[in-house]
Amino acid sequence: MNKLADSFLIKEGFVTFQNVWFHKSGAVFAVMQVKDMLIRAREMDFVFVMNDRLYVTPAINYFCISFCIKVKLWRLSDPELEQPSEPELTLRPGLGRLELLLFHPTSSGLLAVGTTKSPLIWDTSRQDSPLAGSCFHWQHKPSSTALKFLPLSLSSLKVMSAHLLSDSSCHDRTLLVYDPLSFFFSVVSHCLTDISTRGVAMVPKLALDVMSCEVMRVLQLTDSCIVPISYQVPRKNSGFEFHADLYPDTVGTTPAMSAEEWWKGGNKQVEKVSLHPDKQPKPKATPASQTPAKKELTSRGSKEVRNISTAAPSRSPSSTSGLSSGFLPSPSPRTTSKFRHIQGAVMHRDTHITNVRCINLTTPGECDGFCVNSKHVAVPLSISGGQIAVFERSQPGRQPDTALPTIQNSVNVADLCWDPFNKHRLAVAGDDAKIRMWQVPEGGLKETLTEPELILQGHTEKIYSIKFHPLASGVLVSSSYDLTVRLWSLESEEEVKLLTGHEDQVFCMAWSPDGKLLATVCKDGKVRIYDPRKSTTPVQEGPGPEGHRGARVVWVCEGKYLLVSGFDSRSQRGLYLYSADSLSSGVIASAEIDVSPSTLIPFYDPDTSVVILTGKGDTRVHIYEIVPETPYFMECSSFNTPEPHKGLAFLPKTECNVRDVEVAVGLMLTKTTVEPVVFKVPRVKKEFFQDDVYPDTTVWWEPALTASAWLSGSNGQHKKISLKPNDMTPVSEAPKEAPVRKYMPSSYYLEEKTDEQKKEELLSAMVAKLGNLDEPLPQEAFEGVDDDEWVSQRGFPYLYLLLHNSNDNNTVIFYCNNCNYFDFL
Repeated sequence: MNKLADSFLIKEGFVTFQNVWFHKSGAVFAVMQVKDMLIRAREMDFVFVMNDRLYVTPAINYFCISFCIKVKLWRLSDPELEQPSEPELTLRPGLGRLELLLFHPTSSGLLAVGTTKSPLIWDTSRQDSPLAGSCFHWQHKPSSTALKFLPLSLSSLKVMSAHLLSDSSCHDRTLLVYDPLSFFFSVVSHCLTDISTRGVAMVPKLALDVMSCEVMRVLQLTDSCIVPISYQVPRKNSGFEFHADLYPDTVGTTPAMSAEEWWKGGNKQVEKVSLHPDKQPKPKATPASQTPAKKELTSRGSKEVRNISTAAPSRSPSSTSGLSSGFLPSPSPRTTSKFRHIQGAVMHRDTHITNVRCINLTTPGECDGFCVNSKHVAVPLSISGGQIAVFERSQPGRQPDTALPTIQNSVNVADLCWDPFNKHRLAVAGDDAKIRMWQVPEGGLKETLTEPELILQGHTEKIYSIKFHPLASGVLVSSSYDLTVRLWSLESEEEVKLLTGHEDQVFCMAWSPDGKLLATVCKDGKVRIYDPRKSTTPVQEGPGPEGHRGARVVWVCEGKYLLVSGFDSRSQRGLYLYSADSLSSGVIASAEIDVSPSTLIPFYDPDTSVVILTGKGDTRVHIYEIVPETPYFMECSSFNTPEPHKGLAFLPKTECNVRDVEVAVGLMLTKTTVEPVVFKVPRVKKEFFQDDVYPDTTVWWEPALTASAWLSGSNGQHKKISLKPNDMTPVSEAPKEAPVRKYMPSSYYLEEKTDEQKKEELLSAMVAKLGNLDEPLPQEAFEGVDDDEWVSQRGFPYLYLLLHNSNDNNTVIFYCNNCNYFDFL
């Protein structure tokens, strides 16, 4: 491409440049050779190409063009359908080389063709010679700007919107936006691009993301890709409200008249449409039966008619078939999270558990490091015998230096977790392939426990991790170095299921929200889903993260997706989202986080769909909102700790203070302390219950069924409760306040004022600063000595205490007016 022309033009989701076209939303373009111009008919589903031969390869969407003196019209179909290999209409002006194509702005099917000898006007619906051959120039009315299409060799100037122009030159990396309404052009925006520009084009107004205050989107053509450049006006409620002052009604896509009506003298204008999402007309698909037959017209009256079968263009959202060539998709309707400004904070020191000595900092990577519930905190200690300290959350403060009662597990702790339905039962997995159940007495440990309540034995090698069932009481699952996953019934005190299929270390296990399925992520690079009651082998299997340093898995979005945190081939930490219905299809979305050796441990809140992630030894807590549509991951504000933490565990939702809009409360383990951490959402009207943040929450701390019932095939469901206090009103029912103008209009400041008006305003401002002059001064209320002690017979004060400030020191001077005596103090 040795010179810069209007290399491509965007209309209704199509991108066309050089000899390549991409489909976006189902409409159609008019195309010419690169060294000429590109333009599209308003509602014509035709593509015009000035060439001798045109070969279309639907698989890769390429045009093969050679020069001639024809204008060919092509009708493009949906990308899912086969593209036509023959033009639908061919125009043969026969008056020399073709130089220019121009569609009429208000009439349908009216095309102007510029040749070396004469310009011609064609009605594409008629099968005869051109309507006229004379100088022509389309002009929009009532606009004062007449737009001509001229060949440009060094630069490209485009009308980007009603009052904006964009300019870019060949091999330039700068895109300028001008305001032509001023007498001289003034730059209102300056965008420095990364690579040289081969062309620019504007996305139509109807395709803009108006809810995000996007007023213009330009596509930049480079040597290898197309880069979207979005221009947005910063507004307070961007993403939630439609700002009508930014989007006046724009020209629609329905032609005002036919070519015949225009030829008879018609002067109708295209009807304008609103850009409000609720007011935009729904596009109507053209039935395939109404597709006109293909025909060839010449200026000499000859014609050639062929019948073809093409599908009507679709305006439904397109697939990503064109992304491989560098075209980026348009912004999603929802690109920001209402939790994006979430704030994390460590609570007051009075709530901390301090002076915790000998914390075990070398627990396996599959272990969270410690575990908590609403009553207790269990922390493994680096003391011989696998001792575990249990602290009462209701008794914070400094712990004793010695004589701390503990649980003696006999062997090193591999993993531990509290029974969700029994706040005093602690399950501990040890290096000896046994699971011990400990019962912590009411009120906490008063003496050291040495005898467990129950011992589960069946694994042949060291255990990785253990998890309780989310609905059934007394059901526990464990994974081990023997490459098996076993289910245990605490009612019968025995193993009930043995799951196989893993070929390497099991990094993590997770129960589905309904308790039917079990997901695992393994070091062999696989993510598996089991239905333990029906099969001992996985029912689904798919590719997992490429890295083998560790991974975690959790069910999200009501159990429809699996979120895996792991490492890629470059040991970079990331998030990977899978569809629970089709693991074999692989990752549907991913997000790169950072580079760190520890595995990210996720905590997912199903009420808000917010996932909080951090790793052992990290100082940063990452927060994302997970949505079941593009962009899937919406990053929120992160929380940084002053020093590396050893673990982060979370409490039930009932521990959140809804009056302060807390959405999560956790406990953070450091070297010597256990510190509560709260995550809040900043809101203005805190006196109201934020019902959009607090839906009814699941009572997951109460069992829905027993172990025997679940094992026999029964399914249960947790009940839900509202977190709304009785004395609070939901914010959705709060009275609507009238909008208050923050700033006065410009006319108020530009209005000419007389000198008297200015003087009155100045005096009023001074009086407002001074306050009420009738109020007594503060010193008038002070008590002191009698007046006769301060005033002499002549009525003048006779005693002064003056403070003299000099460069060297401060001096107090005593002075008597009656005897003219003074002294320095």
